Amino acid sequence: MEAARRALERARSSSAGWHELRYARGTDADGQSCDENAGRRASVLWALQYDRRAGDLPLVRWLVGQEAQCRREAPFQGLTDETELAGYLLAEYRQVEDVWLHWEIKRANFDTWCGYDAEYLFAAGVSATVAFVRDSGHADRDDVLAYLVDQEGEPGVSEEGLAQWWGGTRSRFPGDPTAEDPLTWIARAKLVGEQVLAREWLDRWAVDRPRDRATLSQLRYELADLGAFAEAASAQRESLVFADNAWDAAPAWQSLAGLERQAGNHAAAWEALRECRRALHDVSGWTEVGLGRMYVEELFLLARSASAELAAVVFGEADRQARHVPRLPLVVLRVAVEAADRVGQQTAARRYRQLRDAEQLRIDVELGRA
Repeated sequence: MEAARRALERARSSSAGWHELRYARGTDADGQSCDENAGRRASVLWALQYDRRAGDLPLVRWLVGQEAQCRREAPFQGLTDETELAGYLLAEYRQVEDVWLHWEIKRANFDTWCGYDAEYLFAAGVSATVAFVRDSGHADRDDVLAYLVDQEGEPGVSEEGLAQWWGGTRSRFPGDPTAEDPLTWIARAKLVGEQVLAREWLDRWAVDRPRDRATLSQLRYELADLGAFAEAASAQRESLVFADNAWDAAPAWQSLAGLERQAGNHAAAWEALRECRRALHDVSGWTEVGLGRMYVEELFLLARSASAELAAVVFGEADRQARHVPRLPLVVLRVAVEAADRVGQQTAARRYRQLRDAEQLRIDVELGRA
């Protein structure tokens, strides 16, 4: 948090440096599109959470605008904790004119439309907000008013409901950093690239927790996200005891196979996939659901990465199973081509290329790109 506090003080001292916090689309080390300033902007938002001042309103408004733009233009869009934190910080000022900024977040993408609470728009008060929007000449006036009230003109949120929402939202964004859930600090450390710190927080979070389904699931996710695939696989293997039926067991084994593969334990990944297939035997209609396609994809992924001898065996199984699973998605067909090339199965490679190209064409036609 010390670095975050320093970043906030710089932002408070002069707006000239705010450009370092703007949404800037770039490319990360893996070649994926990203927001180059997401970590910098997030740090300032975290510091503001624990040190709110009346004079920070212009800065908060500017940050909210950048979050709205990010949610609108980011390649994966979505709704992040930082976007909601920005909205909460702005809402705390209770300025009725900020309804337009909250609307920018709300309408940014599908996830914000579904997940960004309506109460943010009503933060200055239900009656006051509706009256302000109704009397406004703002370009978004009609759209916002249609969202705020129903066909009878009744607000979608009551004053009592708004008060209850404030209580829950304040507990979600406490003013004291020591009151935060450790998982919050793990996520924040990862966002700013502090992998070692994130691991320290994860170990601290896990040390005294019961090894139940929820703990192991979270631990597996966090470890994998930190690149500790062997440890994530260990947590996943431990959680297999909670798989009560075939519908639980099959995806659990498939997930374990993926983690073992990423850890470089290809023999263990193959054994996990064989267990997955045994579990699928008791899953009615598994070839018609996503679980079946994920199983076939993991087979091809392992065939693409395993040693030559094992790759040939796994590819043979992948090819057999793929013939029974209809409507394989484009991502699976792409890796099938790569796996076939890897093991020298040129006939299969040509077949999967044809399927891949046909699926790509279908998608392009559907999206109007062909």
